[in-house]
Amino acid sequence: MSGRKRCRMHGGAKGSGAPKGERNGAYRHGLRTAEAIAFEREARSFLRACREMLKAEAGV
Repeated sequence: MSGRKRCRMHGGAKGSGAPKGERNGAYRHGLRTAEAIAFEREARSFLRACREMLKAEAGV
């Protein structure tokens, strides 16, 4: 690209690349969005803590 330090399509500049979410043509259902993955991670952490608490009470 003349007059630029990076190619607008291949240069990897901030903001380049495909749009996020529904604006991307490959978007289907949202099950693997960052929000869904974060929710699953929190739920697993909560369940793990509950199991540890139950094990501790059963051992007493």
